[in-house]
Amino acid sequence: MSAPREHRESSEPMRASRGGGYRRVAGEYAGLVIVLIAMVCLFGMSSRHFIRVQTFATIANQIPALTIIAVGMTFVLVIAGIDLSVGSVMALSASLLGMAMVDWGWPVWPAAAFAVLVGLCCGLANGFVSVWFSMPSFIVTLGMLEIARGCSYLSTNSETKYIGEAIEGIGAPLAGIGLSPAFFIAVGIVIAGQFLLSRTVFGRQVIAIGTNEQAVRLSGINPVPGKIIVFAMAGLLAGLGGVFQASRLSSADPNAGIGLELAAIASVVIGGTSLMGGRGSVISSFLGVWIIAVLQTGLAQVGATEPTKRVITGIVIVVAVIVDAYRQRLGNWRRPLRS
Repeated sequence: MSAPREHRESSEPMRASRGGGYRRVAGEYAGLVIVLIAMVCLFGMSSRHFIRVQTFATIANQIPALTIIAVGMTFVLVIAGIDLSVGSVMALSASLLGMAMVDWGWPVWPAAAFAVLVGLCCGLANGFVSVWFSMPSFIVTLGMLEIARGCSYLSTNSETKYIGEAIEGIGAPLAGIGLSPAFFIAVGIVIAGQFLLSRTVFGRQVIAIGTNEQAVRLSGINPVPGKIIVFAMAGLLAGLGGVFQASRLSSADPNAGIGLELAAIASVVIGGTSLMGGRGSVISSFLGVWIIAVLQTGLAQVGATEPTKRVITGIVIVVAVIVDAYRQRLGNWRRPLRS
């Protein structure tokens, strides 16, 4: 027995919108993958040592900290906020990890949990101050950037804490695979973050807050808890990034993470997350991390100087922002036509 005509007609637009959404997301992923492949081919032609398994394994083992921090930054940008403190929070968490293991004699896992807890507290402070007192997250997190960096210097006496082999198991490549456990954990966090953002009620609330916070309030939903949770998540992931960084280097450096917040923002924006809020993808941010990492590695292999690498990376960031602004205007221009 066939379905009623009204039901068939009402279901057709829904199917079309779902299909269009899937095609749009697949198109965004495909565009980033094409850019990544083009960069690999370009650097492969410029350096015969670039296209090697060892090169990509090295890149994969270097990006776990940036990857999970980019996951948190994606959520922050989706709610139309920004977090400039993640690099300093990562350094503070790593410094206190080193202090707990070297000076206090703590075992690895309690020290790592303490470092992650420190990051979570910093994120909660960012969220509470910026949301509860209605202050711009740019200013609040800029203050936390200085506070966390200063605390990392004070806690270590501005000295690097050498942890040794006790924590290398997280960041060291596995025998026969060449990839570290930290990389697999980071990939798992990316998958979980994408599921949380796109497949849960909380994720839809986050997107709604970034799209129109006033409309969320008028619908009876309080956006304050969601915004605080997002900043807390970013801080927690920055703390975990500090554990990954200390594990990879076998040391806790209070100078670590300088400029990392800019790399995280660049990766997320290159991935297509809107600076205006309301749109983003964790998987796209992960591809953005790979684009930044391949760009920096490729430029190093072709002999580019550090100032040149900074200039080219900056140009890529500016182009990504211009493309984002263009897509935003194009969307605003098309929206009345669809209605």
